Amino acid sequence: QVQLVESGGGLVQAGGSLRLSCAASGRTFSNYVMGWFRQAPGKERDFVAVVHWDGSPHYADSVKGRFTISRDNANTTYLQMNSLKSEDTAVYYCAAGPNVRRWTDWGQGAQVTVSS
Repeated sequence: QVQLVESGGGLVQAGGSLRLSCAASGRTFSNYVMGWFRQAPGKERDFVAVVHWDGSPHYADSVKGRFTISRDNANTTYLQMNSLKSEDTAVYYCAAGPNVRRWTDWGQGAQVTVSS
């Protein structure tokens, strides 16, 4: 059974930092893309960042220069979030898929709240 489990969310003041982790299990993810999405109240789920099997990252413009995505060899993906803003407040979801156009697995979400 495939599982993606996020951790590391919480409450932080504007300008602060948080690191999200996503532990994946149930299959080999080494040739999958791993990504982060977020959904703010009343809004659609938006793309945040993706890391390809070779470690190459890609970011949404809204987080470029502030967030860093990475993955290790143990099926864990990270999202380091710095210089957080109130507009970063959302539920953050980890996702996995064979490519960026097909996300097949999702985590349950982790709440990130940034107070101004």
